[in-house]
Amino acid sequence: MLTSKLLTLVLVVQPGRVLLGLKKRGFGAGRWNGFGGKVQPGETIEQAAKRELLEESGLTVDTLDKIGNIKFEFVGETEILDVHIFRTDTFTGYPTESDEMSPAWFDCDKIPFDQMWPDDKLWFPFMLQRKKFLAYFKFQGHDLILEQKIEEVDKL
Repeated sequence: MLTSKLLTLVLVVQPGRVLLGLKKRGFGAGRWNGFGGKVQPGETIEQAAKRELLEESGLTVDTLDKIGNIKFEFVGETEILDVHIFRTDTFTGYPTESDEMSPAWFDCDKIPFDQMWPDDKLWFPFMLQRKKFLAYFKFQGHDLILEQKIEEVDKL
């Protein structure tokens, strides 16, 4: 039986560029990604997203726009990762390296998809165009997508 693990991911977007963090340790180490992590007991998903963004990048946000929800399944694992994706265009502070992430800005036409999770190139266009989406990806290991489904939706 599969269990579900609730996670957040925040993408900070400015005109023509996006902030990504190079994961320094743990799950996804060595890949560029948005900022996020586990939802703690007593936290809402949005509170967790704001906390993780602050902890990993030093940025504070007032509002987040929920842009997507992705369910990840990994062959041989008993846990589905239920990732709630947020986008923010306004923030306070300066991107600062943390124990977990090293942030950097990338022009939207130079996003390092070859150094990111393979699914990112499939859903990033939705996020960049502010299109809400639902997606499912089944992985063999961390590099091979066996199954995928992505659809635009009116609301989440």
